[in-house]
Amino acid sequence: MEIKSSYPYYIERPLENRRAEGFLAAFEEVLENSNYRSILDLYSRVSMHCSRCATECQIYQATGKPEDVPCYRSAILLRIYKRHFTPLGKLKRRLFGTVSVTESEIDEMLEAFYHCTACGRCTLYCPMGIDHRLLTRLGRFILSKIGIVPKALAVSVREQLEGATGNTSAIPLKALKSTIEFLEEEILEIKGVEVRFPLDVEGAEYVFFPPVSDFLIEADTLMGIACVLNEAGVSWTIASGNYDAINYGLFYSDEVLEKVLQKMADEVIRIKGKKILIGECGHASRSAKAFLPSFNRYEEIPVVNILELTARLIDEGRVQIDTTAVTEKVTYHDPCNIARSGWVVDQPRNIIRSFIKDFVEMTPSGRYNLCCGGGGGTVSINELKPYRMDPAGRKKAEQLKATGADVVITPCANCKKQISELIAHYKLPMRHAGLHDLIFTAIIMKNQVKTDE
Repeated sequence: MEIKSSYPYYIERPLENRRAEGFLAAFEEVLENSNYRSILDLYSRVSMHCSRCATECQIYQATGKPEDVPCYRSAILLRIYKRHFTPLGKLKRRLFGTVSVTESEIDEMLEAFYHCTACGRCTLYCPMGIDHRLLTRLGRFILSKIGIVPKALAVSVREQLEGATGNTSAIPLKALKSTIEFLEEEILEIKGVEVRFPLDVEGAEYVFFPPVSDFLIEADTLMGIACVLNEAGVSWTIASGNYDAINYGLFYSDEVLEKVLQKMADEVIRIKGKKILIGECGHASRSAKAFLPSFNRYEEIPVVNILELTARLIDEGRVQIDTTAVTEKVTYHDPCNIARSGWVVDQPRNIIRSFIKDFVEMTPSGRYNLCCGGGGGTVSINELKPYRMDPAGRKKAEQLKATGADVVITPCANCKKQISELIAHYKLPMRHAGLHDLIFTAIIMKNQVKTDE
């Protein structure tokens, strides 16, 4: 199938014939097995002509294209819903033969829905309270049911749910154990104390799930987290049956979202853990926090982001940090998935101000931050890199440059990848780091904590 797009991405096993019929059948199935109908009924009755979202969408502000206006994109799906799934729409089709969905609309949706970073900023400004991010997810979900899914997302999820390794980076357990041993040796050499990454400790308070890619490329982040948890005497463990927090289902499929979350919950129950602790990852944190209560078949399992826990441990005096260790000018990027709702906004700033003297805020920041430009899973789709750099990432690059910072803290795996590429693309004189990278540099280790596996 030829994709009519300036920024094409590879689609695995798409339905090439009768796509319109397939889309409608998938749409009907989703409506019958979810509560989306009530939301669509409400939104389809609401006027979407104020274009307030257009003034706040960084992509539209960069392109000026009508199809990049959030309400324009949402209206495509709502038009189809009204024409095919409402009593009035069905009546018009019987009387006048109104077309319910066209092939051109399919092309328009796959283009529009994957040009959105699903950052949710537009929702904060919508006077009618329309959640355009939700409608983008729903549109992608329906498309996925007829095989229209970017291959990068589909392949990673397949390995996570069906593959031998059970994680998106295909890291086998043997390699994980070797990595853990290496990290322990590095901490001992750098900090002079023995710190363990406990594995399969039954009854631990926290079962730790980082984005599995951290084991490959974010050693300082993991070492910083381990030092904090060990120094504070926190009861924690990694589970050998599932050590990947990444959940690409959030980006395109509620069915995948549920399966990945249930896999996480199963592992917590297996080792009798009490809480889920998510590492520096925005989408993984939101996936578990917002959706596990709906999908989990067990009793409630609390979800905590590592920034919440670290902030509390520092506030309680259980972790000491050298205030002279980091002298660079630092700014902080709010990952959309943990900041947009106001969940994790103040905690990282409290951590930063506890040991970094030269801290400058971006404008805007917090709940109203600008997306890194690679949200909604687009950072995983290499074919979309030109689009992520410009226009999606242009305003973020301008915002980064305006701070004059030497370091931008990006406590999210996807944001780290996107921002590192923005820094290289726009030749910005700064580097990116996780918050726990800087904590690892500055933490004062007093206790030598040993945890038996």
